[in-house]
Amino acid sequence: MAKSNMILTLAKVLVAAAWADGVVSHQEINSLKDLLFHLPGLTGREWANLEMYIESPVGEAERDRLVNQLVELISSTSDSVLALHALDELVAADGAIGDQERQVIEEVKRQIHSAGVGLLGQLSRVVKSSVGRRSEALSAAPNREEYFEDFIKNKVYYRLRQRLADEGRPFEIPESSLRKLGLAGGLMARVAEVDREVTGGETNAMIEALHRSWDLKQEEAVFVAEVALAEVTPEMDYYRLTREFFTTTDEAERVRFLDVLFSVAVADGSASNAEIEEIRAIALALKLTHQQFIQAKVRVPRELRET
Repeated sequence: MAKSNMILTLAKVLVAAAWADGVVSHQEINSLKDLLFHLPGLTGREWANLEMYIESPVGEAERDRLVNQLVELISSTSDSVLALHALDELVAADGAIGDQERQVIEEVKRQIHSAGVGLLGQLSRVVKSSVGRRSEALSAAPNREEYFEDFIKNKVYYRLRQRLADEGRPFEIPESSLRKLGLAGGLMARVAEVDREVTGGETNAMIEALHRSWDLKQEEAVFVAEVALAEVTPEMDYYRLTREFFTTTDEAERVRFLDVLFSVAVADGSASNAEIEEIRAIALALKLTHQQFIQAKVRVPRELRET
């Protein structure tokens, strides 16, 4: 079977494991989405397929079918290694793993190697622990008020709303567009912040991109860029930021957005290796192919990039 089929099937079994007791809260569903969205190798189409399993309970018969399918797929050594790597990626996604959780993971690995009948039960323990840790991290965030979901999903948008209200600014664009601007601004700022110093050229490139690509007035573009740069910190929830941008855009928009990111990267003279790697990571997180990333990269003149 293809590598992607292995990852998709593993992800479905992880979802089934999360639903094993029949109860998953709204917050846990969002946490589960965050963790699974960043499993290596899932395409946009496969993610849409997986969401069908996440949104409603997985019954016993379907769980058994998925586990049997996974057991067949991990019959080879290379496939079992792939499954183990994906599992490690998931459980390590949101902080340190405790000794007890590590013991459960090791048991899961033994079950995978032997295609054991206890696989689903062990996976259920791992998923519940990982989702719980993810949910606790989100619950610890400040300001759990009317716009708490916005604070978690799209911190730049949350601050835009807050600043607009505080300053009584008119901002004549639809709410949905403002949300997307917050996400785009956050990702642009992430590229600009890679070297821990944002130049005037990078700020101007962000303003120009917002003005040109989203038809903002100059003062509106300046405002969004300022808020985005102020809010992007190492603590910003990159998992939720990329997943939300993915869900609010189509593939063509995401491909064009790579050009926007590269325009920010070259604005201080040239795109550094670190900036290029950051854009590559964003492209991967947005379910774009390596070829789509390379095509965007080579559209930047060779003398304007380090690699």
